[in-house]
Amino acid sequence: MKTLKTEIQTIQESFKKALESVYSLDELESIRVTYLGRKGTIANLMPHLAQLSLEDKRELGPLINELKMVTEKLFNEKKEDLFDKSLEEQEASFKDFDVTAYKPNQPEGSLHLYTQATQDIISIFSSMGYSVEDGPEVETEFYNFEALNIPGDHPARDMQDTFWTTLPNTLLRTHTSPVQIRTMQQQTPPLKVIVPGRVYRHEATDASHDFQFHQFEGMVIDKDISLSHMIATMKHFLETFFKKELKVRARPGYFPFVEPGIEIDMSCPFCKDGCSTCKKTKWIEMVGAGLIHPHVLTSGGIDTKIYTGFAFGFGLTRLIMIKYGISDIRLLHTAHVEFLKQF
Repeated sequence: MKTLKTEIQTIQESFKKALESVYSLDELESIRVTYLGRKGTIANLMPHLAQLSLEDKRELGPLINELKMVTEKLFNEKKEDLFDKSLEEQEASFKDFDVTAYKPNQPEGSLHLYTQATQDIISIFSSMGYSVEDGPEVETEFYNFEALNIPGDHPARDMQDTFWTTLPNTLLRTHTSPVQIRTMQQQTPPLKVIVPGRVYRHEATDASHDFQFHQFEGMVIDKDISLSHMIATMKHFLETFFKKELKVRARPGYFPFVEPGIEIDMSCPFCKDGCSTCKKTKWIEMVGAGLIHPHVLTSGGIDTKIYTGFAFGFGLTRLIMIKYGISDIRLLHTAHVEFLKQF
């Protein structure tokens, strides 16, 4: 009995000394197996206990249980302490780690030209008080045509221009103008909105045409709106987008949803005497616009006796191609890395 009691004390002291020399979780696990494992030092005391008398068992049994409880408590405390120190060391190792450090010869990503241009355009018009609106790309005949003063016999209804779906009176939108009607119906004047987005036309793909492209439109509805407001707005936008002082000129143009309709040209930002971009004319056709037709305002629920407005539409794809000198529209829709890396 005395021998077993002495062994219990010896195990407890040696366990404490072993913990003092432990500096890692791996070392601690080794000690756990040695002392607290199924075949460890403490577990090996039990066969000796079985050989003692009942009276000795009553005395030594609690001592062995106490030994196990004390060693487990010391083990857990040491484990928690080592874990905390491990975290501190890990944090210290990352303290001076620079996540912005450049590693040579690594591939880099960038925003696509469409995204860059859209963000620039939104920024420019937001500075003038415009909000950005969005709408469905699968539209009804009413919003895409009828509400925009495009009757059933208009050439734009021709199957060669429009992707019709198998659902009745449903199509892929041919312009973003339907969003203008939806905005008029949902909001009250004064309104200043732009609508960037994808549109679809039933066209053969070549260097300057595609069945899917991007455009953005805008409108202003308020009291006493005139063409002079629109022309000044277009001049400011074009100069800001191309980052050059430009001239603009207006020519008569026909668009069913505006009256009167005009087309706005800008002076070529790349030459003074004519170049390939402006086809030696010194001018580049940029935007179709005009005062919103009363029929369109009525379709949107706007009182034409109180309010007037102007609308304009840009080919976003065309803007990008002109600004960056891109000659083939198909390059914008490919994953040609060498081309995209330029921007």
